[in-house]
Amino acid sequence: MTTGVAAIVLGWQKILASLDHLLSKGLEYAEATGTPEQEMLEWRLAPDMYPLRHQAQFVCNLVRQWAARAAGSEPGNDIGGDCGLDRIRAEIADVRIFLAGLEPDRFPDCDDRLLTVDLTVMSPTLPVAQWITGFATTNIIFHLTTLYAILRSRGVPLGKADLFAGGL
Repeated sequence: MTTGVAAIVLGWQKILASLDHLLSKGLEYAEATGTPEQEMLEWRLAPDMYPLRHQAQFVCNLVRQWAARAAGSEPGNDIGGDCGLDRIRAEIADVRIFLAGLEPDRFPDCDDRLLTVDLTVMSPTLPVAQWITGFATTNIIFHLTTLYAILRSRGVPLGKADLFAGGL
């Protein structure tokens, strides 16, 4: 039986597919306008916000970290630094493979199993299901939406359907 947490976590495949699609659309636009890839990856909404590159990295890292925590396994290494689009897209593929290898039975007792996570300013202890639904998914969608907004603010022709490119 697939639990609610397993359905949510395994559903993050669609978010990763949408992320890959958005990056493709961004690159197509950058190439059409003569914008170097590295410049595109540094686009941001405001000077004090993380750039597009980091928004993509956050989506990958959050999906991998939280899927692993929910499944009770090790998350592996985060992607970071000033890597290029090829590296980010390879990470998307790696995280999708990681998710595909998680069977629904890897998410037992998520409603009851407690998890303490250090968030720097606090270290709350919550049931895994609450972390997944209230914290992880919210942050994953925030960073995907921020990446979308960065692209739109630069003129990339996107619509709401592009957020669902990975499926409903």
